[in-house]
Amino acid sequence: MDPVTIGRWQFGITTVYHYLFVPITIGLSMLVAVLQTFWVRTGKLRYLQLTKFFGKLFLINFALGVVTGIVQEFQFGMNWSEYSRFVGDIFGAPLALEALLAFFLESTFIGLWIFGWDKLPKKLHLMTIYLAAFGTMLSAVFILAANSWMQNPVGSVLRFENNRAELDGLSGFFELLANPVFIATFIHTITAAYMVAGGLIAGISSWHLAKVNKRIEDGDLSTSAGAEERATWRWAARFGAAVLLVASVGVVVSGDMQSKVMTDVQPMKMAAAEALFHTTTNAPFSVFTIGSLDGRSEVWALHVPGLLSMLSGHETVQGINDLEAQYQEHGFLRNDGSRLPLQEQVAQAIADGHLSEEMRASFEQIDFVPNVPVSYWSFRAMIGLGMVGMGVALLILFRLRNETSASRVEPAWWWTAMMWAVPLGPLFANSFGWIFTEMGRQPWLVAGAMPTAAGVSLSVSAGEMLFSLITYTLVYGGLAVLEVFLFMKYMKAGLPEVEAPVVIDDPDAPLTFAY
Repeated sequence: MDPVTIGRWQFGITTVYHYLFVPITIGLSMLVAVLQTFWVRTGKLRYLQLTKFFGKLFLINFALGVVTGIVQEFQFGMNWSEYSRFVGDIFGAPLALEALLAFFLESTFIGLWIFGWDKLPKKLHLMTIYLAAFGTMLSAVFILAANSWMQNPVGSVLRFENNRAELDGLSGFFELLANPVFIATFIHTITAAYMVAGGLIAGISSWHLAKVNKRIEDGDLSTSAGAEERATWRWAARFGAAVLLVASVGVVVSGDMQSKVMTDVQPMKMAAAEALFHTTTNAPFSVFTIGSLDGRSEVWALHVPGLLSMLSGHETVQGINDLEAQYQEHGFLRNDGSRLPLQEQVAQAIADGHLSEEMRASFEQIDFVPNVPVSYWSFRAMIGLGMVGMGVALLILFRLRNETSASRVEPAWWWTAMMWAVPLGPLFANSFGWIFTEMGRQPWLVAGAMPTAAGVSLSVSAGEMLFSLITYTLVYGGLAVLEVFLFMKYMKAGLPEVEAPVVIDDPDAPLTFAY
């Protein structure tokens, strides 16, 4: 058993599972705040109903997200202690800020939002959910800054006296936040999160709308009683679909930014994403490729001429085989043949026989080519599933364009599509996007500065890692069952009965859990 492989599987499983909650939390927190704003400004109870309904789903998701996210930081000390020792002074700074600022901000104001309905004035209570939503985005800032540094280690230097990477003073911290990878990634991640949240609202609301229409047709609900509920769900479905489509524009624009930055700082990742094996001028975009069994050559492909060169921002795009030969001779290089200061210092230290024996050995044994099939297909799954969500959102807007079409009883396939295609398309697109981001960076933990094999803990055996991998997988599996059960239970319950909350002036009155 290889500790590096087991450690990667463990971190990958827990991270992908945790990231199922992240985009919902980021996007839904702000959209719930918007729904509450409609209620505060109009006084209409339909908006309060939607706020309470989607607010409950948000809280379920937030609670499970916190539980699964705590494990992530523990793993840096458990399975990846050599990584923490080498770059902890850099990587730890944004993580600490995320815990001290973002997490406490969002958790504090979510608590005030939950228990403050009858304690705080309307507008002050509304502010608490906006601050909680801001906290989720601030959390994304610090986490993405840390991850983007791993992709492009700016603002850092190697201290030879202790063989550790450190930020290059205060200016290095600001470079970390100005990292072009971070800027593109942050916009892409936030807009993708709003695609997920918009899709969730659109899908659930369309499902309930279809359910209401069926109950009216079957005589289980009077037309007059169902009219207001139908209007509420129609408005919510259109609202969610509109958010999804607007966010998708941001995803496309920021994705174009990302592709150009990725080509500049990680040309091998771009080549792997397109399964481009040979350097090509006016490079085509591969819609579908069949590769050899070892993933090292192309057998057959369907191409769109010139599109890859347009996406990369370079007329000539370097291929996998040419990059591999270049790296074997010179080590890691950016697209223009340069290195960042940390990458240059590490390369020189390895050549001079400095750093640890394990670090030098990992550089000698490195395979510069990532897993091409995983990089290629995860990239296409990300794009394809996002487009599925966008397509169904357009269908929702078309079918709910007026009151007549909104009252139509939909066939069974519509119910299925609303329940699954709209929310899960963008959600799984997010997951595949992160799989591509992390798998395409391989074989590096820190691009050009630390191979993945050098970061694993030396004192943790493969058996211990395997035991924790199995344990976490079982625990997370149980949490998945709990999450789906709670989400489906309260999602199917429909709109709650609500009354406009009355603020209680008595400071000694007990807190009320509003959900």
